[in-house]
Amino acid sequence: MRIGITGHRGLDEPLRRQVTALLVQALDTYDDSGLEAVTCLADGPDTWLADLVVERGGRLIVVVPATDYREGLPLWHRDAYDRLLARAAEVHRTGLADSTAQAHMAAGEILVGHCDVLLAVWDGQPARGLGGTADVVAHADRAGVKVQVLWPDGASRPAA
Repeated sequence: MRIGITGHRGLDEPLRRQVTALLVQALDTYDDSGLEAVTCLADGPDTWLADLVVERGGRLIVVVPATDYREGLPLWHRDAYDRLLARAAEVHRTGLADSTAQAHMAAGEILVGHCDVLLAVWDGQPARGLGGTADVVAHADRAGVKVQVLWPDGASRPAA
């Protein structure tokens, strides 16, 4: 089973714990044999799912939005990105150089094209920029990929 992930970044620690619990619950509905995570390895839900799938013995399929994508990630996240990218069984690239909103949308489209189901850590609100979580969910809907929204009851996303 190829499980894609899209989700909001910048979630605080209490929300991280809640979202991680929801990710574990979602993964528990699938057989661990043949489990694969399709992810861009952004800080937040992308990486949390990747770590959970690796812990279960699954494979990683990574989509890299742009050549300079890593440089746009927070400094504190780059070690985790490097560690997980090194474990990837497959790496897909958009072919774009600059980590722009267009590159992130292109990566989201590639990600959706490689997954059986998309987990969306999404508050249901519009994207704050092209290629955001809402845009990836909308693309999955148009592509006929099942979307499972995960968002803690009563939680709100931090302001941008």
